Amino acid sequence: MAIPEQFIDELVARSDIADVVGEYVHLTPKGANMWGLCPFHTEKTPSFSVNRDRQIYKCFGCGKGGGAINFIMEMERLSYPDAIRHLAKRAGMEVPETGGSDQARKKYRRAQEANKEAARFYYNFLGSPGGGAVRDYLVQRQIGPKFATRFGLGAAPGEWDVLTKALTAKGFSKMELIDAGLSVAGKNGGVYDKFRSRLMLPVIDVRGDVVGFTSRLLPGLEGAKYLNSPDTVCFKKSQLIYALNLAKATKRPNLILVEGNIDVITLHQAGFDNVVATMGTALTADHARILSRYTKELVVCYDNDEAGKKSTDRVLGILKNADLAVRVLQLPNAPGPDGKPMKQDPDDFVKKFGPDAFERCLNGSAGQNDYKIDTLLQRADLSTDDGRMAFLRSAVETVGRLQSPIEREIYGNKAAQAAGISGAAFAQEVERWRKGQVRQARRKEERRDLTPTVSRQPKARQLRYDNIRSGLAEEGILRLVLMDPALFSLAGVEPEQFSSPLLGKAFLLLRDRHERDLSVQLPALAGEFTSEEMSHLVEATSQPESMAQAGQAMADYIKTIRTENQQRQESKGDDALLALRTRRRETMMEDGQ
Repeated sequence: MAIPEQFIDELVARSDIADVVGEYVHLTPKGANMWGLCPFHTEKTPSFSVNRDRQIYKCFGCGKGGGAINFIMEMERLSYPDAIRHLAKRAGMEVPETGGSDQARKKYRRAQEANKEAARFYYNFLGSPGGGAVRDYLVQRQIGPKFATRFGLGAAPGEWDVLTKALTAKGFSKMELIDAGLSVAGKNGGVYDKFRSRLMLPVIDVRGDVVGFTSRLLPGLEGAKYLNSPDTVCFKKSQLIYALNLAKATKRPNLILVEGNIDVITLHQAGFDNVVATMGTALTADHARILSRYTKELVVCYDNDEAGKKSTDRVLGILKNADLAVRVLQLPNAPGPDGKPMKQDPDDFVKKFGPDAFERCLNGSAGQNDYKIDTLLQRADLSTDDGRMAFLRSAVETVGRLQSPIEREIYGNKAAQAAGISGAAFAQEVERWRKGQVRQARRKEERRDLTPTVSRQPKARQLRYDNIRSGLAEEGILRLVLMDPALFSLAGVEPEQFSSPLLGKAFLLLRDRHERDLSVQLPALAGEFTSEEMSHLVEATSQPESMAQAGQAMADYIKTIRTENQQRQESKGDDALLALRTRRRETMMEDGQ
């Protein structure tokens, strides 16, 4: 897809960065910039900056940066052309696309269409004679027809290629079905269905599109018990939350996160329409950010066995900086037939004790700090001195990580009382631990300050400067011409002399745009660089630069670049001469001279 550069310039001019970002992030003016919580990583203190003059954003926490187009690409997970269309629609502009077909967009659309047709096929097969085994399994799991329909449940035939044949008959190529994650290429060159003899659960994104599937193997058959679609152009496990398309409309004040998809359906059927799950994978920072868009409180309800508790601990570690209030619902360990505590998941619990019992557990769910202290107590042996000391060491670290002094006092007193010591003694240990953390952070910062140029290297390893002295001078030239494009007339240096291919490419593109009277701003280059490259360009060109002696600064930067480039060329010449001498010496030895 070729879009005229003039159109891109006008689109960027109409898409004020503060307005675009402000639709996703609450921004507060502070100094020359606007600040908010970064939407790309979890944090409690704003480190995300928006500069209206330069039309860029930059996060001082995770390092991401760019212009309005980059922001939409990152936030909406869109390709460059689709981000252009998104902003154009927002601005009431029509994209003048010319030349070439948008293969990536077509591939995405066809994958979505194939998954939608597959969901319809599986749903219809569930109601057919061939779907009897899956219908029996739904009865066994006590999932009624109403909720089977609400979640679009279906059945995959046991034969090898029934779906593949059905969808190729509808015009999909076998390669499109493989790309959509519905079919698999065999070793003998054939293509067969990925899902067979399974309960099929379509995964629907928040826009209502079927993007993939999760599935459950029928009991008594061999194979993976649970199977998801592979990652495709439209199915990304780390960014999808099962049933969020339904739960986002709940009137309840929170969302409940469970481990299993069947748990979700059972709880929705029991009246809890605010339940969601991840896609058979651990919660990620992306999941946390997505959830925070739809709720202010998240209740974590995992299985009540040791594995479930470990998973809960991991989740709390990821959610600790999320913009969410987090509670933990621990299902009670009811005794089993043998009198020992019985493992229960939400599905088991609701079926055994009913919705009212689950509602009572939900109302009594603990805050994450209470849960952490209670978990330490459950694992501790306070009857011995060694057990008490082990508990106190863990509790001191847990309480010490709390940012609020009030929280540290409340939970510190709780831990101290449990261990039978004074709150003052516990608080003293907490402060000692915190001071130790500060000392470690200070020593790390001091070591970093001893080598300041290292911190100026690009974060992405593949972008690191081979010549840091030249690289910093090249950054300086970019800063100057971005602040005053008229300085291009003084930039007597060629991109080939730059040591960094990234900075040389940016300089060439900006100079070319200046010569053609186009916008000389980084946001206009969004389609030319990757996210990592653009983030570093924003970082490099955001460093302080005085314009008081701009001409002299430009001359100094050029001199550095030329000197370093000359030394590189001479070094290459020396290497070539050394290689020539080595070859001659080896030839003489072979000739016996």
